[in-house]
Amino acid sequence: MSAFTKSSQSAKCKSEYDSLRRVLLCPPEFMEIRDVINDVQKRYQEENIDTEKAMQQHEEFLRVLQEEGVETDLLNPSEAFPEQVFTRDIGFTLGDTVYIGEMAAEIRQGEESVLQKWLRTNGFKSETLGGNRMEGGDVLLDRETIYIGISSRTCENAVEELQKKLPDSEVIPIKFDEKYLHLDCVFNILSPTEALIYEEALDKETLDMLAKRYTLIPVDSDEQFALGTNVLSIGGRRVFSQPQNGKVNALLRANDFRVIEVDFSEIIKSGGAFRCCTLPLIREQ
Repeated sequence: MSAFTKSSQSAKCKSEYDSLRRVLLCPPEFMEIRDVINDVQKRYQEENIDTEKAMQQHEEFLRVLQEEGVETDLLNPSEAFPEQVFTRDIGFTLGDTVYIGEMAAEIRQGEESVLQKWLRTNGFKSETLGGNRMEGGDVLLDRETIYIGISSRTCENAVEELQKKLPDSEVIPIKFDEKYLHLDCVFNILSPTEALIYEEALDKETLDMLAKRYTLIPVDSDEQFALGTNVLSIGGRRVFSQPQNGKVNALLRANDFRVIEVDFSEIIKSGGAFRCCTLPLIREQ
């Protein structure tokens, strides 16, 4: 599988919507539902994952990312880690630092060391959060504001530690119905003024707070289950989304986004889509 030649740039990321220049992914070569760790996997447990189809879909995603000018790096997949395709959960980039998460599910523990080794080999600055559990799917950036989803996968102590490390940022904890796995499965920032939202997962106080900051574009329950909220913005109002989520895509287009449709129907059976499968290393205004 091809990837662009690695450069020597440092990490840089301050939002969910600046132009994506470099990103880390992992091919789903050994992807399977081995231990059920979310509601989506419960539905597809018996059917499980067609690995050949998942690989084809991931390769097409890589191809289109590169066509859009994004430099792609790949972790080497390991048979020990069937969820490794979801690189966003293993870490998250804030400013010039990649923070290495701590995975809650036993089936995913150990992915952190693979990421740490890759970052060291490629010269990226990295930090851990001192044993305070946090997964990257719960971390969303908007310049000096950082939203952190609080769930069984991300603890409040990690939020407090992150706030101490980043005193100039506003770190906002958001509680949500954790059956939806990560915050980015129910809320996703698309631009400085717009965000996708699945309202049923959040309380009224949180919805009111977010509505004051963004124009909220709703996702219904069917398309939320199909990971309609878990799109990927790559800047310039370009958004990766699945063709199956027609209502989300129509709303995005009505709000002047260019929707880049890639079929991810096999990969979403494990509970994640485009945002989950990408760890941004460099975004630039």
